[in-house]
Amino acid sequence: MHCVVTGAAGFIGSHLCERLLADGHAVTGIDCFTPYYPRPVKERNLSAVLGKRHFTFHEIDLSEGVPAEAVRGAEWVFHLAAMPGLTRSWLDFDTYNRHNLTATHRLLEALKGSPTLRRLVYASTSSVYGKYASGDESLPTRPSSPYGITKLAGEQLCRVYGDEFGVPAVVLRYFSVYGPRQRPEMGYHLFIDAILRGKPITLTGDGLQVRGNTYISDCVEATVRAAGAMPGETFNLGGGELVTVVEVIRRLERIVGRQAVIERHPPRKGDQLATGADVTKLARHLGWKPTTSIDEGLAKQVEWQRQLLG
Repeated sequence: MHCVVTGAAGFIGSHLCERLLADGHAVTGIDCFTPYYPRPVKERNLSAVLGKRHFTFHEIDLSEGVPAEAVRGAEWVFHLAAMPGLTRSWLDFDTYNRHNLTATHRLLEALKGSPTLRRLVYASTSSVYGKYASGDESLPTRPSSPYGITKLAGEQLCRVYGDEFGVPAVVLRYFSVYGPRQRPEMGYHLFIDAILRGKPITLTGDGLQVRGNTYISDCVEATVRAAGAMPGETFNLGGGELVTVVEVIRRLERIVGRQAVIERHPPRKGDQLATGADVTKLARHLGWKPTTSIDEGLAKQVEWQRQLLG
């Protein structure tokens, strides 16, 4: 297959590129290196695939338009490019609108009428459900942040382009993905870094927020399988094990062998209080199930972050 991965330099996108290449596909990666976190981190993510025979990379801001050559001949398109994060979306809505909605619109415009496109997989988020995101895909979508609103709007654009132009889109709603290369501002990355360095952890809220966690390799496996799903379908993608934030910190203490220093802060606006994906539909349609336990996955992320610290 000729595959296109947008957001190829990101946490999930870089792992997905490696997996597709390992499976024998030709991959075109697209990224614009938004300054959400340092460019060198994203360049390091890409280091394993740059220069590989069947990998091509384009530095493109999708919101400014999609050159025809970037998607020409694409059979599978995985649209992971987005501006992530709840907190910053309250402060800079225009940037979120640009990278999450306008960019998706430009990509759909470039793909409509494509004679080769078999599937567009749109990476969405549990944030479309809002503060309480525990259950199956029938949960009401009530985003509690501008970020969640832009991602839900992107889903709706995919639906409209499917209905009106036949773009064969499938939506995946990711739940709390973690593992090596996790973005540096994400909770588990921050917790591990703080414990390893002996610095305080900033804990917002009471720490009883419940998270359903998805290890990166399980996430990538489901994402690849989604290219075989029926167009128009929406799936929750989560790892199955539910733990509170405080429980995660306690598990990390055991893995690292050092007690965490915790500084408590008020809850963040729009923070999700409970997330837990019912993945029955994904398992039924695609035969997918998570294989990595939370303890195993956290241990792998700790080892990766130890190596970063040298």
